[in-house]
Amino acid sequence: MTDTIRLAGVGKTYDGEHGPVRAIRHVSFAVDPGEFVTVVGPSGSGKSTAFRIIAGLETATEGAVEVGDEPVTGPGPDRGMVFQDDALFPWRTVAGNVRYGLEEVGPPPDTTVGGRVDHCLSLVGLADAADQYPRELSGGMRQRAGIARALAVDPPILLMDEPFASVDARTKATLHRELLSIWQETQKTILFVTHDIEEAVYLSDRIVVFSEGPGTVVDVIDGPPDRPRDKTSEAFRETKGAVLSYFEE
Repeated sequence: MTDTIRLAGVGKTYDGEHGPVRAIRHVSFAVDPGEFVTVVGPSGSGKSTAFRIIAGLETATEGAVEVGDEPVTGPGPDRGMVFQDDALFPWRTVAGNVRYGLEEVGPPPDTTVGGRVDHCLSLVGLADAADQYPRELSGGMRQRAGIARALAVDPPILLMDEPFASVDARTKATLHRELLSIWQETQKTILFVTHDIEEAVYLSDRIVVFSEGPGTVVDVIDGPPDRPRDKTSEAFRETKGAVLSYFEE
């Protein structure tokens, strides 16, 4: 079984106050094992709806969604999730938050709960903050803790819905570098949702561009070939311009 993500003709319609509201329509794309793929689109394009369907938090009203050749029927330990709101438990320490998923499903093979918590905190640079509570952390540190919690059960897939939207530009740049380092070390498949085009170009192997709502895929654009990315390079500017053109139109 692979950790490929596949969407084929996916749509979602909600029951609105004044009738049906279609959020996404005919969404089709795939994310291959080990890829870093970003979904971008304007507000209201349904990119977060597609994310929630892949995560198993919502059900598609049409089309098919598969992860690892199996239909998605709900959340699962194969998909770690990180949101804009870190959703940390305020009554638990950083280590306690990371430990939560391990208490539910157990640690990966050949590891202990304590050892896994220590490893994930070290991976995100929070080893010294293990005994702190969320209220004592900066926004960037809280997001690192959320990433550590998602990584704890060692899912092959990491799903991230605008996780850095609420942090300042300097912190975001640091988190970008750290996330890419984690991705390269763990070789996980990452699906990342954002409205920040430069962020998408900096991070991604490929960029899935959504239309205005009801959203559908209008293009899939390859990221610049170089890593680490140089935001001043011609390739970076060209890729950013290609994505931006859909928004200008």
